[in-house]
Amino acid sequence: MMDVLLLADLHGEYGKIESFLDLGAEAVFIAGDITNMGPLDTVDGLMSRIDVPCFAVPGNCDPLGIIEVLEHSDCVCLHGSQMNLGKISLAGIGGSNPTPFNTPFEMTDKQIDDLLHAVLPKMEKATHNVLIAHAPPYGILDMAGGNHVGSASIRKHIGAFDLVCCAHIHEQRGIAEEEGIKFVNPGMAAMGDCALIHFGDVAKDIRIELLSV
Repeated sequence: MMDVLLLADLHGEYGKIESFLDLGAEAVFIAGDITNMGPLDTVDGLMSRIDVPCFAVPGNCDPLGIIEVLEHSDCVCLHGSQMNLGKISLAGIGGSNPTPFNTPFEMTDKQIDDLLHAVLPKMEKATHNVLIAHAPPYGILDMAGGNHVGSASIRKHIGAFDLVCCAHIHEQRGIAEEEGIKFVNPGMAAMGDCALIHFGDVAKDIRIELLSV
């Protein structure tokens, strides 16, 4: 069993990080929007406060420079990358498909598709295969203003995973399951929301708790 803390949408509000860490997780996943359009000089300090392995992708509200900041921090930047964490295989895709708001880190669905096509062949399948994305897949935890606004390219690749961790749509905090795949949006960490993910010793044994601190 391994317990992992999932955070997202901090938007520069880091005051609750110690309360999150008090939940006792063995690792931390961060699904983007670490800042609120910057600044970036606070990110390294945030990551240094996390005393367990941390894996993050940027969100659409993070400046593009956050990739370099994350790569030089105590956190592993998973954007367009993959790695193994014991029985868990991780892949990451940051930013989002286009929004009406012209935020700093947006990509076309083709760019998202190209990145995932490059990453997935390198993934070593494990007991649990996890995607950490900022944008949700189209049609799952992605309703905004009565419309589905998720990424069609992320949706296209969900079959490679057992769990998809996503964020972006603040009102869509929740857990979903489709075709045996679990999906979770932990809510806004800026407001004290998070998720605790319990990975069991066998495939598909993944339990998720939505928590607030």
